[in-house]
Amino acid sequence: MLKVQELLQYSTVHEALLYEKLKEDKVRCGLCERRCLIHPGLKGFCKTRMNVEGKLYTLVYGDLSALESRPIEIKPFFHYWPGSTALTFSTWSCNFDCVWCQNHHLSKTEPNPARSSFCSPEKVVEAAVRGEDNGLCVSFQEPTVLTDWVLPVFRMAREKGLYCCYVSNGYMTLEALKLLRAAGMDGLKIDLKGDAETYRKYCGGADVEKVWRNAGEAKKLGFHVEIVNLVVTDVNDDEECLRWVTERHLEAVGPETPLHFTRYYPAYKFRNPSTKIGTLEKAYEMAKKAGVLYPYLGNVQGHGYEDTYCPNCGERLIHRFGYRIVRYRITGDKKCAKCGQSIPVTGGYVRKGRGFLF
Repeated sequence: MLKVQELLQYSTVHEALLYEKLKEDKVRCGLCERRCLIHPGLKGFCKTRMNVEGKLYTLVYGDLSALESRPIEIKPFFHYWPGSTALTFSTWSCNFDCVWCQNHHLSKTEPNPARSSFCSPEKVVEAAVRGEDNGLCVSFQEPTVLTDWVLPVFRMAREKGLYCCYVSNGYMTLEALKLLRAAGMDGLKIDLKGDAETYRKYCGGADVEKVWRNAGEAKKLGFHVEIVNLVVTDVNDDEECLRWVTERHLEAVGPETPLHFTRYYPAYKFRNPSTKIGTLEKAYEMAKKAGVLYPYLGNVQGHGYEDTYCPNCGERLIHRFGYRIVRYRITGDKKCAKCGQSIPVTGGYVRKGRGFLF
């Protein structure tokens, strides 16, 4: 156990922005909706924030666990800067405890300031510019826990013309969401775990309505939002749950917000069989029938439901294969090339590799 003065000497330990001081040197964290009450010398649920003598400190300030350029479609973002690449980075641990986490080597690892290596905001932004990436994305594990350090990174990135986004479980507080928006973040992909029972039983307990609230508030704040529902065999793949997800999606973020139903594969502590493709197809068709204009399938390479279709005339507007755009038929003013229907896309098509227009 590190002593207080020893702990505070590390560059990756930094006083947190969002917290409330309470009696007897206790603090209440204000970063995510767990709003942990933390006693002196202890950490919150995520293990990345610690009460040190009545002050809350983040232990992951600039402590990166990964840094890699990746296509935006892999997130997946399908209506946000299509064809672009984002310099993607992460830290350690998570504020959820999903038993099927595919990045558990990151999300289940507690930060250790004594072994950390501080990365400056300038270094990340310079790497993105040098590598000709179009934006920044915080992903791999829950980005909310890195927010204190991300805010200056995003401000610098926007000055360089880079977009900024999160791939998140959507459980940050509204205060955190507003700080991110003010810093220049404008993309938010939320991984929805399923209904209330799924969150309680498989993800460490959380209030799913807070996630839907954040999705709706993000839209009001001007974020580009996409929702992804990982459909897990014998957990949240029944018709009732899939219908509920679709209905809440329409209520919270509206018909034009993309809704992805993604295939689950066994990972970490969970060994249920991979999702049946027929189940995903049923979810897609249910969502489309209910009024979702842009439903998608994910993790099923080459499937036609990974493509974007005009909701008016049915024309295939974006043909994808894996994480690559093969053909793009949305005009420069963001309309269907065939019928002129407006198509909601944030940013323009960034043509890289072998994709082509029309």
